[in-house]
Amino acid sequence: MQVLVKDGSKVEVADNSTVRDVASAISEGLARNAIAGKVNGVICQLSRPVKQGDVVEIVTLKDPEGMEVFRHSTAHIMALAIKRLYPDTCLSIGPAIKDGFYYDLDFSSPFKQEELEAVEAEMANIIKSKLKFERIEVSRDEARKIFTDLKEPYKLELLDDIPEGELITIYKLGELIDLCRGPHLEDISIIKAFKLQNVTGAYWRGDEHNKMLTRIYGTCFPKKSELDDYLAMLEEAKKRDHRKIGKELGLFFISEYAPGMPFYMPKGLVVKNELIKYWREIHKKAGYVEIETPTAMSRELWEVSGHWDHYRQNMYTFKADEDKDYAIKPMNCPGCMLYYKENIHSYKDLPLRVGELGKVHRREASGTLHGLFRVRAFTQDDAHIFMLPSQIESEIANVLQLVDEAYKIFDLPYHLELSTMPEDHIGDVADWEKVETSLKNALEHLGKEYVINAGDGAFYGPKIDIHIKDALGRTWQCGTIQLDMQLPKRFELSYIDADGSKKEPIMIHRVIYGSLDRFLGIMTENFAGAFPLWLAPIQVEVLNISEKQDDYAEKIKASLDDAGIRVEFDNRNEKVGYKIREAQLQKIPYMVVVGDEEVANNNITVRHRKLGDLGKFKLDEFISMLKNEIQSKEIK
Repeated sequence: MQVLVKDGSKVEVADNSTVRDVASAISEGLARNAIAGKVNGVICQLSRPVKQGDVVEIVTLKDPEGMEVFRHSTAHIMALAIKRLYPDTCLSIGPAIKDGFYYDLDFSSPFKQEELEAVEAEMANIIKSKLKFERIEVSRDEARKIFTDLKEPYKLELLDDIPEGELITIYKLGELIDLCRGPHLEDISIIKAFKLQNVTGAYWRGDEHNKMLTRIYGTCFPKKSELDDYLAMLEEAKKRDHRKIGKELGLFFISEYAPGMPFYMPKGLVVKNELIKYWREIHKKAGYVEIETPTAMSRELWEVSGHWDHYRQNMYTFKADEDKDYAIKPMNCPGCMLYYKENIHSYKDLPLRVGELGKVHRREASGTLHGLFRVRAFTQDDAHIFMLPSQIESEIANVLQLVDEAYKIFDLPYHLELSTMPEDHIGDVADWEKVETSLKNALEHLGKEYVINAGDGAFYGPKIDIHIKDALGRTWQCGTIQLDMQLPKRFELSYIDADGSKKEPIMIHRVIYGSLDRFLGIMTENFAGAFPLWLAPIQVEVLNISEKQDDYAEKIKASLDDAGIRVEFDNRNEKVGYKIREAQLQKIPYMVVVGDEEVANNNITVRHRKLGDLGKFKLDEFISMLKNEIQSKEIK
């Protein structure tokens, strides 16, 4: 019989062949590296039978799905080790996640971090034993009996969630029996390197009203060198933690009186304001106007936008005006719709590019809050572009060019993902298909590489997500471009076309920083607090060798200040070496050292935090150098 493979070619295999047989028919090397397969788009075990005309894809560790199978299988191995060491433990869920896996468990007594070593040792024994995963299809009644006998209440609850008529599978690994869709590795000995990382609490199903379970996180890689590199990156990430650096450099803090709502200190506000200043510069040049809309608006507005029905659980609401419902805005979009409606527009006015640095508030669960990365109040650098259908491609090109310009300033590589219609969407499927096609065409005509992120669009439209990569190789989703045909329809937006008829504009939502606060946190970690000169809270520290140079140092400081340089003078009665070390710890880009020699020769000695001693300068020469570096936004 014949099956089709990824490139569209046909492969001849014997009747009753499996995915592994297809891999062998393609090449023995592919068969050796095969982890799982896909049959007609559905991931499966290598032992899955194939039939005439099936479309078969071989999955290896080079594929994201392959690493997911690899890590999910390791989670099951950890579960088996725990059941051997702690037989009374009840299992809940154990998925693969980015860079690793976790399992949520209900222990009969508290589990401690120091017990992870014993679990790792047992996992190593299991891997050496070369146990095989066994996939078994069962009826609902059979599954219920199995997990009742095993006293696994969480598995029984998960079983109840499986829709009637859907195939139920269990996987056996040694004495472990788990309710799972799979697939899993057929040779667990390829798991060469793993590490259990930490123990935390997690509510069952993420609901704070449910029991608190124990979550054990781990990671694994095919090679020990990959694990070593990953663990080294995590250690470096700890040093760069923006919460730690934010405290050391006096950038921001979060009070128990306002969880998830950052307080910016003077130095942190300098960085934030410089990011805003740059945003305004590039948007003015790109033809945007800037507006400001109210922080709270009435329920009726949010009903029109769809947020009241689709997002209310994440909104802060209150009553005012004789018990009328209001909401603090979680997004800036509806206010911009009202701005557009305030005037009559002609087709000649479009595209209309409108930006807003709007403060938004979202009700996030307390357990998810994390420094500036997950907050309840943040500034979003929104923009909305109202345009003609014929302008879609050119406007997306303009936005992507703006994104490219902005991220190059921070030396941030990025990749693009196209997120398509989610299940919880508004609007007609035909409209969704139309705008998704427009986004695909725009990306392809621009020659941009992208991946499809199926079902992850906003509820009102598909989007292009921009994922940046930081200095440690971590990726962050910051910018996004969302094409929307729903809000213009809901708000009855229109323009007068060339023939005098009323038409509905197409709209793009887009952000570049995303959350300005989160972006600041990412940049803090990316630069390890050593911001480039244009962003640095203090750009120059003036250091005197003794109090005899106080007057000269004060004049230097005043001249730098007059030139628009952010400068401090450290006149403490300390040795200059100590002052230099302190300035280094504060990540100040330049240090100006003055002693008797500098006073006599009317010059300065300049040090750079990374390059060290730069030698003698005349002050005007130094100021000119600083201004050029600030203007170019150079990263040294």
